[in-house]
Amino acid sequence: MTHLLKPVGLGPVESDVYLHLLSHAHAAVPGIAGALGLTAPRVRTALSRLTSAGLANRLIGRPARYVAAPPEVALDSLVLHHHQVLDELRAQARELSLRAKVAAGTQPGDLIEVLDGADAVLRTLTRLELGARHEVCIIDAPPYLSPGTLNTNELQALARGVAYRGIYHAPTLAAPGTLRLLDRYLAEGEQARTLPDIRMKMLIADGELAVVPISFTGDDAATRLLVRPSPVLDALKLAFEALWNRATPVGRASAEDAPSGGGHPLSPRDLAILRLLASGAKDRSIARALDVTERTVERRVAEIVRMLDASTRFQAGVQAAARGWL
Repeated sequence: MTHLLKPVGLGPVESDVYLHLLSHAHAAVPGIAGALGLTAPRVRTALSRLTSAGLANRLIGRPARYVAAPPEVALDSLVLHHHQVLDELRAQARELSLRAKVAAGTQPGDLIEVLDGADAVLRTLTRLELGARHEVCIIDAPPYLSPGTLNTNELQALARGVAYRGIYHAPTLAAPGTLRLLDRYLAEGEQARTLPDIRMKMLIADGELAVVPISFTGDDAATRLLVRPSPVLDALKLAFEALWNRATPVGRASAEDAPSGGGHPLSPRDLAILRLLASGAKDRSIARALDVTERTVERRVAEIVRMLDASTRFQAGVQAAARGWL
């Protein structure tokens, strides 16, 4: 397996680095260089090429650490981008997958595993999202390990055709920058909905594995549970579907989405105000989220209510939903 990645235009150094990542999860550049007898710049170059090809992913934090994408997922990604038949890699995918599982330290016999520490949580979430084949379901609620950070794992999965459904705790949408990130996910294909108050934070990958906090009422983001197929996982899936059916859809707030006609199209900012308003956010929270004054929000809300020929905010939300503005 010395030149494993030759069919996709990667050299022996990239192959060696990728194989090392499979056996040494959470590896940093100095460790990789020392183990393979390479210079640090050469390792960085190889990691950059592996990351661009979807074969590796950089974890959040410093120093920079990397994990390998699951071989079977990396294979699909390479086929998608290069349109080549990778027979050699397919033949070895099972062996490499077993090595990745050993590196992750999972015990298949345990129905529930405790993930202790931010690194263990991030490593597992990365593995689940990059390893997803069909769908990832997320309930986005506090506590967070790294609030306001773009989830590149999701973007890679969406690019491979993995479906994403997200239910968002409405107050978090008022945090600065959150709507901008959400719009990025929506633009790439995520389906999103909100609920006024939802604390059942979770991520479910392909209906086979789930990650949940150790407590839905606590504030410990660095300790979570990995749930494998079991009645507990079945209950989590049922809970997600029930909440999804109750939640309010969230649309994008971009210029091309602004409705036209009637002489009163909504601006992107007004659409953002309407979205936050529909999610239950108060004027002060909306102002903080959009970096405008509370008085500006009050004026724009009044104008939106007038444009929709409504007498209350609630009626405005109903009218906006009926017209497809949300």
